[in-house]
Amino acid sequence: MSTKAYYPISEIGKGKVGFSKTRSIIEGAFYGNNVVKVNTLREAYELAKNSPGTIVTDMPVYRGEEFGLDKDAKVLLFNDGAITGRYATARRIAGEPGVDCEALDKVAMDAIYESRWKTMYHAEVFVGLDPEFMVKAHLLIPEGEENIMYNWMLNFQYMSDEYVKMYKKSKPVGDGKEPDIYIFSDPQWCGSDRPSVSLDCLSDPQKKTLCYFNTDTNCACILGMRYFGEHKKGTLTMAWAIANRNGYASCHGGQKEYTLADGSKYVASVYGLSGSGKSTLTHAKHGGKYEIKVLHDDAFIINTDTCASIALEPTYFDKTADYPTGCPDNQYLLTAQNCSATLDEDGKIQLVTEDVRNGNGRAIKSKLWSPNRVDRIDSPVNAIFWIMKDPTIPPVVKLKGASLASVMGATLATKRSSAERLAPGVDPNKLVVVPYANPFRTYPLANDYEKFKKLVEEKNVDCYIVNTGDFMGKKVKPADTLGILEAIVEKKADFHQWGPFSDIEIMDWEGFVPDMNDPEYVSQLKARMNDRVNEIKEFAVAKEGYDKLPDDALEALERVVKELN
Repeated sequence: MSTKAYYPISEIGKGKVGFSKTRSIIEGAFYGNNVVKVNTLREAYELAKNSPGTIVTDMPVYRGEEFGLDKDAKVLLFNDGAITGRYATARRIAGEPGVDCEALDKVAMDAIYESRWKTMYHAEVFVGLDPEFMVKAHLLIPEGEENIMYNWMLNFQYMSDEYVKMYKKSKPVGDGKEPDIYIFSDPQWCGSDRPSVSLDCLSDPQKKTLCYFNTDTNCACILGMRYFGEHKKGTLTMAWAIANRNGYASCHGGQKEYTLADGSKYVASVYGLSGSGKSTLTHAKHGGKYEIKVLHDDAFIINTDTCASIALEPTYFDKTADYPTGCPDNQYLLTAQNCSATLDEDGKIQLVTEDVRNGNGRAIKSKLWSPNRVDRIDSPVNAIFWIMKDPTIPPVVKLKGASLASVMGATLATKRSSAERLAPGVDPNKLVVVPYANPFRTYPLANDYEKFKKLVEEKNVDCYIVNTGDFMGKKVKPADTLGILEAIVEKKADFHQWGPFSDIEIMDWEGFVPDMNDPEYVSQLKARMNDRVNEIKEFAVAKEGYDKLPDDALEALERVVKELN
């Protein structure tokens, strides 16, 4: 089996694999006499359907019996209240400087003690959809939160007969030394100081929420957080950490394989935050010009030796803002969150989407939404596209040196997404750097830097930046980005040296040719590149140098600034 759930007596005990303090606190809760095991998706659906506050729409789940539901299952809607986005501020990661694990362990202990008065549900899923990489994850969550549990089982791979058989035959991850993932969640938690427990160890200024990760031992504690996205990304956080330890590049992005007219394959990986366009680019059909296979639009891993790629999730957790009521794509909805509902002309309950109720309305769509969906792409990845919203970057540039290609991913600049809940005082419009578009990393940044550098340097993967925002005030439209992608895939893109840069090439795109003789433009470009230099320097000192990158990363960026001068 891929991760370890059962231990011979001789392998149980202090100092042995799978037996750390934090993990023992969290895993022990799963065996309490107040715990009810939820074994099937049908059970989870019934519990969610009957949970107080659930809206059972009259929208049928399309072909639901194909993935473990009854034929008459309906799309369930559940609304979380005022909070409808992720809250990165609450994350505390064991191993990072300044994180007091001893104090956080006591918070977890106390939260688990308080949960004894509640019925708790235990659900299991697989993360990773190929025998090469499958890990088992467990969630413990209280009665009243059935919709989170049901969504979690839908978002990842529930234990169907097919996948249980696949898991039994799958390769042990980490030579059998990786234990199952265990996540304790209590969205109803209201923390307070009490004897031996202080909430000063929380990073949430209001001390009301906590996402505590100990990814070295594959466990987490999520407290006071109702938003399903915290549970989805929390689980992915653990799986990405396991993948990183075992020779994979962990990817928050999308990947697709094109088959061209001559039978050749082209595999493109796009990396961007929610709202950057990664889903649009991943699912674009290009007018039927090519045969396309989609791996996923949010979470996958790349084997840095073989360059094959594996999806981590079967379904899609998508925004509903662009999918109006009655839109054909809504046929594939399984559940919805933070949307409204109304009655149609026949008195049927229908979803009200388009973010009428609040920002970041969401839905889980079934695998069937993408008819060309695969769980693994064997063809080696050909290109990496960093999606940025930096107004000084043209719609596309090509990065030649491996150090520059990787460090530009490490300084991926974009705008905040509506999927995020921000701490008070944070400017939502400020350009921010999110390394590799992955705010869910729980290990030193240098690990990702070396993995992506290896892909470019040793595996000859091309690397591009695409700007999907605006270029010096002019909006880059999806048609521009798709046209650029098609030119690159068909090997018709004419890249040439960009201005003074030795390691950056440009393809001139009509209406977006940068004027390198315009001092105002050059000044702004220099400022943004200097921002990146400063980010790398900040990584070297922040958190006691936890995220310091190798010297060649800074040198590659400083060369760009020097060439601008």
